[in-house]
Amino acid sequence: MAANKQKNTEATRLPREFVDLLKSPFVRFLRIDAAGAAILLLFTLAALVLSNSPWANSFEHFWEIQAVFQVGSFKLARSLREWINDGLMVLFFFLVALELKRELVLGELNKPRVAALSIAAALGGMIVPATIYLALQFGQPGQDGWGTVMATDTVFVIGCLAILGSRAPKSLRVFMLSLAIVDDIGAILVIAIGYSSHSIDWWPLVWAVLGLAIIRAMSKIGFRGFPLYIFMGVIIWLAVDASGLHAAITGVVLGLMTPARRWVSNKRLYAILGQVIAHPTRTESSGVTKDRHTLQMAEIAARETLSPAERLVILLHPWVGFVIMPLFAFANAGLSLSLTELDGSVTLAVFLGFVLGKPVGILLFSWLAIRFHIAIHPPGLNWRLLAGGSLLAGIGFTLALFIANIAFDKDLIDSVKVGIFLASIFSATAGLTILFLMVAPRENPKEERE
Repeated sequence: MAANKQKNTEATRLPREFVDLLKSPFVRFLRIDAAGAAILLLFTLAALVLSNSPWANSFEHFWEIQAVFQVGSFKLARSLREWINDGLMVLFFFLVALELKRELVLGELNKPRVAALSIAAALGGMIVPATIYLALQFGQPGQDGWGTVMATDTVFVIGCLAILGSRAPKSLRVFMLSLAIVDDIGAILVIAIGYSSHSIDWWPLVWAVLGLAIIRAMSKIGFRGFPLYIFMGVIIWLAVDASGLHAAITGVVLGLMTPARRWVSNKRLYAILGQVIAHPTRTESSGVTKDRHTLQMAEIAARETLSPAERLVILLHPWVGFVIMPLFAFANAGLSLSLTELDGSVTLAVFLGFVLGKPVGILLFSWLAIRFHIAIHPPGLNWRLLAGGSLLAGIGFTLALFIANIAFDKDLIDSVKVGIFLASIFSATAGLTILFLMVAPRENPKEERE
C-alpha cells in the first residue's frame, strides 16, 4: 500500500535529472534574504581592494574600455562602466517599478491609508536629507549633488532585516520594502528630471512616446509573448537615450505599464487541467491531435495564472540581485584610500544627509501623516520599530553611487564615495543595534512569515 502511494506521488512530479542535485542547494541559497546583500558587499570590498593594489590603474582602465554597437550607419559607443550604468541598470529600475506596481495592485500598498504611511515616510526620507545637504553645500562646488542623499539601498536594508531574524517582524519588513521601493522611484525621477541633459531633443522623445503607445495597444489587443515587448523596450531605450533624458526612466515607465493582474483565474485553470488526457489514445509521435492541443492549452493556462509583472519579477530578481547589482558595485565602488585630496565638506554633507536626514525625515513625515489622519499604523508596527528602520534607511549605497557618478565631477567623486560608505556603515550599525536592543524576539516568527 505504502509502495503504491509513493509510486503515485513520484508519478505526479517532473522527471529528475542529475542537474537537479546541483541546482537544489543553489536554489536554497537564493532564497536566503541576506544572500544578495552579502554578494553585493563582497564585490564592493573586491573593488576597494583592487583600487588600492598594484593593479589599480589596470582595474580602472578596464572599465574605461570602449564597447561599440553598430548596425549599418547607426553606431552606439560607450565604456564598459557606462554600458553597466546606463544599460544593465535599467533592468534594476524596471524591477523596482515592477515591485511597486505589484504592491499597488496586489500587495500592502493597495490599502490607501497603509500605503500613505510608506509614501509619506519615503517623501520625508528624500526631502529632509536633500535639504540638509543643500544647507551645507549651498554655493559650493558640490551643490548640485543634493540628489545623492535621497536614495535608500533596498538590497542592504532587506539584508540587515534578515540578519535580525525574529526581531524584525513582518510589519517592519513590509514597511521598509515599500518605503525603499517608493524611495527608489523618487530617486529615479530625480535622475530623469534633475540630472538629464539640459538640451533635450524632443523628436526622439516623440518616438519613445509612440513606442509606449504601441506597447499599450499590444497589451490591449492581447499580445502575450515577451520577445516583442523586449524588442519595443530596446527601441524606446534608444529613443530616450538619444533625447538627452537619462535612460533610467525607461525602466520605470515600462515597469509601471506592465500588467499586474493575471489573465487566467484558478477556476479556469483547473477546468482546463481537468480536460488534460494523461494517456493519449493515439500512437502518433507528432502531428496535431486533440490531446496535444489540450496539453498546449494547459501549458499556456498554467503560465498565465501568474501576471506578467509577477513572472518578470521571478525571472529578473536573481539576475538583478546576483549579477547586475554586484557588477555595478564592482565597476563603481572603487576608491583610493589615499585621503589627502578629499573635500571634507562634501563628505560631511553626504554623511549627515544620510545619517541625520533619513531618520529625521522618515519619522517626522510619518508622524505628520498619522497626526493628520492621512495614514495609519499597520498592525504590529510601533515607533520603536520605525526608529530602527529609519536608521537603516540611511544605507544609500547603490543608487547613491549611481546618482553621484552623474552629479559630481571626477575631482569630488572620491569625497562623495567616502561619505556614502561611512554613512552606510554607521546607519547599518546603528539601526541593527537599536532594533536588537529595543525589540524582543518573537516566539513564533515562522508562523508570521507564512
